[in-house]
Amino acid sequence: MLTLYHSPNSRSTRIITLLTALDVMDQIDIRLTDIPRQDGSGGRDPNNPHPEGKVPFLVTEDGETIRETNAIMLYLCDRFPSDFAPKVGAPGRATMLSWMAWYGNVLEPVFVLNVAEISHPVLTSTFRGLPEAITALAAGLEGRDYLLGARYSVVDLLVASPFLWFPQALPDVPVIKDWVARCGAQPAIAQTAAYEAEAQKSLTEMA
Repeated sequence: MLTLYHSPNSRSTRIITLLTALDVMDQIDIRLTDIPRQDGSGGRDPNNPHPEGKVPFLVTEDGETIRETNAIMLYLCDRFPSDFAPKVGAPGRATMLSWMAWYGNVLEPVFVLNVAEISHPVLTSTFRGLPEAITALAAGLEGRDYLLGARYSVVDLLVASPFLWFPQALPDVPVIKDWVARCGAQPAIAQTAAYEAEAQKSLTEMA
């Protein structure tokens, strides 16, 4: 059985949503773990094998490990094939890979830099900025309900996540606002919220 090291209400929450959407929660051993939080709470858990003490962290049956959210998502979608992600060779697969890499390589870095109010010419020349990322996202959504077309997919789950997590950062761009609302209304999002409330309670009791 696969093992997921997970901390409630963190970046690994997106993996819980994915497992819920794939309907495979019962096929994963989920180990709750603590992590350092931005507000100073929490701390590194010595039982978490991630080399940096982060989450999510996935361990396969043969002991291989996978870190980084988009890599874990790709692995899980290939491991548990469904309509939630295009299979290798299927239409939309290339677009899916591009958006998922773009999220980790561009959107999350510029999003975090914007929140931290950090600016530098090297950062701008490397990643551009949040306005450019928003423009690219809006262009990708033009004329479609979701990033891969008419169906909500793993790409939308990942790329919409920072705007669902920090709604105050949602840009005043109608095509993006409507898309985030559609993503937030997905049943897997509500199911994840219920799971996380119980997981947080369990983690607190373990402390």
